Amino acid sequence: MSWASFREGAPEIAAMTERLLRRGGIDEALLATVHGDGLPRIHPIYVGFVDGHLYGFMLPSAKARDLELDGRFALHTHQDPLAPSEAMLRGHATKIGPGSVRDAVGAAWSFTVGEDDVLFEFSIERALLGQRATADDWPPVYRAWSAAG
Repeated sequence: MSWASFREGAPEIAAMTERLLRRGGIDEALLATVHGDGLPRIHPIYVGFVDGHLYGFMLPSAKARDLELDGRFALHTHQDPLAPSEAMLRGHATKIGPGSVRDAVGAAWSFTVGEDDVLFEFSIERALLGQRATADDWPPVYRAWSAAG
């Protein structure tokens, strides 16, 4: 499901997730992928919202290969000890090849995109938002959303 569809289905969770992804001044998160032998890997990644879709450019790398071969991902916002709310997204990533979509996303990107950079769109299937006003507030207040309903 595109980011716009997710935002339509769960506007409060999507809006807070966007704020959490952007709290460092640039859209960034931790990306979990699944390696061919079934072992997960964690990678830092910059993401971006363009025309209602969530994208990520990455260098040709293990994380790009994982997404090309399997597609499953989990995305987790970075933790901030002063504002410890967090968001987690799961779904499937699709590689976007050369063409008008890649060009448009690259033009809107926060850094210069190289020809070798690989673009993926992240389709959202599940989201979990955990909110805490301070690190002392425990447990978090969780809200979940699923594309399956």
